[in-house]
This record gives sequence, C-alpha cells and structure tokens, in this order.
Amino acid sequence: MMRLLLSFMLMLSLSASAPWSVADHYGQIRIESVVTPLDLTNPSRQQVGALQFRGAWELRARDPAFGGVSSLRGTQHGFMAVGDAGMLLRFAMGPGGAIYQARLDQIAIGAGRSDEKRERDAESLVVDETGGRYWVGFEFTNMIRRYDLATGKITAQVAPKLMKDWPPNAGTEAMVRLDDGRFLVLSEDGGDVKHLSSALLFSGDPTTPGTTAIGFNYRPPAGYLVTDAAQLPDGRLLLLHRRFTILDGVSAILSLADPKSIRRGKIWTAQPIAHLAPPLAVDNMEGVEVTQARGETLVWLMSDDNFSPLQRTLLMKFALNLKGRGVTKGR
Repeated sequence: MMRLLLSFMLMLSLSASAPWSVADHYGQIRIESVVTPLDLTNPSRQQVGALQFRGAWELRARDPAFGGVSSLRGTQHGFMAVGDAGMLLRFAMGPGGAIYQARLDQIAIGAGRSDEKRERDAESLVVDETGGRYWVGFEFTNMIRRYDLATGKITAQVAPKLMKDWPPNAGTEAMVRLDDGRFLVLSEDGGDVKHLSSALLFSGDPTTPGTTAIGFNYRPPAGYLVTDAAQLPDGRLLLLHRRFTILDGVSAILSLADPKSIRRGKIWTAQPIAHLAPPLAVDNMEGVEVTQARGETLVWLMSDDNFSPLQRTLLMKFALNLKGRGVTKGR
C-alpha cells in the first residue's frame, strides 16, 4: 500500500519535473531487457483472457531521456514509440528479448514555442513506412503533426477545430490509421461528458487540407481511460485502457471494437477481452501494437513509467486467441 501511495504521489510530482529538454542525451542508447514472469505468484500461468503469454521484459536504460512511453508501433525493423518528454524511440528485439539498435531522437515541434513541456508531450503515433512518413499527436496542444520518416522534419501540422475543447491533459491520447486510410483519434476523457471519451473519425490524413471528420463518444470500461489503439488484420481494433487507484493499484483492460459501428454523435462501445491486474505483471499501460509472425497475431503492450523509479517500462508479448470467447469475427 505504501509503495502504491508513494508511486501515486511521485506520478503527480513528476508531471512537472520530467526531463522535457534532454537534447544532449539523444542518440544511440543501450537498453537492458530483464525477463519478467506474467504472474509472480504462479510462474506457470500463460493465459489472460484472450491473450496467450509469449514473454515480458522490463526495459532499463541509464540515459535519463529513456522512459515515459505513450504509444507503440511496429516497423519492418522493430518498433517505434513516442513519449511524454517529446522523444522518438526506435529499437529492435532479438531472440530472448535482447534489445539492440536502440536510438532516441527529439521530435521536432517547430520554432517559437514558449512552453516546451506542453508542446512536447507526445501521446499517440501512426507510422506509414510505405509512404515514408509518420504522425504524432500532442495532448496539451491537441496538435497532430506529420513527419518525414527519414529526416524527422515536419511536413504538415494541424490543430483540428473539433479538438480545440478537448481537455488539455487528455487530448490525442490514441490515434490509429485504419487500413482504408481513415484516422481515428480518441481523447483520454470527454471533458464535460463524464465516463466517455471524445473521439473523431477523419476521412483521411488529418493534416491534409479538406479532410473532414465526424465526432462521437467512446465508452471505455467503467473506471478506465483509453490510452492507445491498434488495428487487427480483420479490420477490428484493439483498445488499451489503464486505471489507477490507491486501494487497487494499477490495472489495464484490452478491449475489441469494430470501427464499422462508429456513427456520428453516437456512443461507440467495445468488448473487454483481457484484464491485467496484480499479481500479474502490469504498470501504467499506454502502448499497444499488433504484428504477425508464423501464422499468429501478436499483441504487444508497453507501459509508461512516468520517469519514476517506482514504476517500470514493461514490454509484453502475447498471441491473440479469440476462439471460444463469444467474440464474433470481423469482416
């Protein structure tokens, strides 16, 4: 209990003291991966809802710029992630979970910015390797910027009018590009609309002039906040949620939703398929990604340590198995 209380207090204090300006630390870094069991009390446990455990690692680095991961995306060579201090992390994973080719770069935000912390808080990420570009969502400013994948330079940006009233510390929390080119963006909460998240479905790239959007609300599991989303091969979406209370500590829920059911002005819902709570390995889960390997659909979860010594950066790997769980197929 005391550890959870201290962690909670530290999370609040670090919101103002995280290393927002850490340009001197960017470049190649060394990340150590420490194998972590799914359940410390039952090392043989391998199943969590629709998730079959494939491995978990606590990632550690001496570089103070490492941490605060808020979104995770797979690439041809490994993973990309963005975080609270305005960093772009690239890394690859070898056999047994070894991390190599790890690099931190500072995300460009443009010139003339007065409040670096507010400007740099990156919460969501979309990657298009075929098009050589990526998009980052910033929560305080509710800004979406598009970047050149090779150079990291800003190629377009927008602060959508429909997002101007989103809560400043909860906007653009999750962003996913659907396989038809549309973008789904979700706020962490709905502001004046309790227990709901504000959301937009863009007709295409939000940074392209002329792109339109419809607004709606998403209902997360009771007591939870949405933090990231990823699309499955069948077109449906996995939505990651986190929760923290003094009594229960930290937990996470992974849910399944169909973007075909999104309607303007309506409430969109999802079906929980996995619940991670102590004694399972879990922290402040903010990143989810889906990859394919050897005929399996793999689900990756990653946590935000808030730059706190009392929290961890966890990377977890699962195989998705929806059979026999009352979940209808997509498409």
